[in-house]
Amino acid sequence: MKRHILGLCLFCIVAATSAQGQNDGALTIARLKYGGGGDWYSNPTSLPNLLRELKTRLNLQTTVEEAVVSPSDPALFSYPLLYMNGHGTVLFSNQDVRQLQTYFERGGFLWADDNYGMDQSFRREIAKIFPNTPLVEIPYDHPVFSIYYPFEQGLPKIHEHDGGPPHLLGIFHEGRLVILYTFNTDIGDGLESEGVHPEDSPQVRESAMKMAVNIVLYALSN
Repeated sequence: MKRHILGLCLFCIVAATSAQGQNDGALTIARLKYGGGGDWYSNPTSLPNLLRELKTRLNLQTTVEEAVVSPSDPALFSYPLLYMNGHGTVLFSNQDVRQLQTYFERGGFLWADDNYGMDQSFRREIAKIFPNTPLVEIPYDHPVFSIYYPFEQGLPKIHEHDGGPPHLLGIFHEGRLVILYTFNTDIGDGLESEGVHPEDSPQVRESAMKMAVNIVLYALSN
């Protein structure tokens, strides 16, 4: 029953995006093209694979490809869900910061996924947007861990980098979670097509996809 109700809720959400002129109601995810020289375009097969699985698993109408948008682009407000990842430096201009602040105030959501290397600059740049609101650890009982697939032990570990457990961090603005940050796990790598990362077992790739589905559903229903 929970999944049926959730499906109805998401149908309403996806229909609402049609009013914004977004692909006749088809859900898409917008990749954030940030400055600073970091490879914002990394993991090129991850979002198309995620969009396909959202359609297959949940019967959602989705686009085939992701969208790409810069922080200062007026089109930013057409997308309820942004995704960013990479290995290198993130840099937001003053104009980027102002527009992203407005984007979050209007209900936007960002999923940031560290692909090993963007952590330090990401934290610095996000602090420009929310100078008085730090990233906090998301507890295991948060709905993002159970909205569709259960993750009783929290965020899955996809790739090993510096060691230690994975972390799901977030920023709340006026009581609403507006940024989710997957750190020390590399969910995006696990979403890539089979063979891109041959060390990823089918079980690991499935756990990455399930967690990504949860994040998208949470983002669109809150």
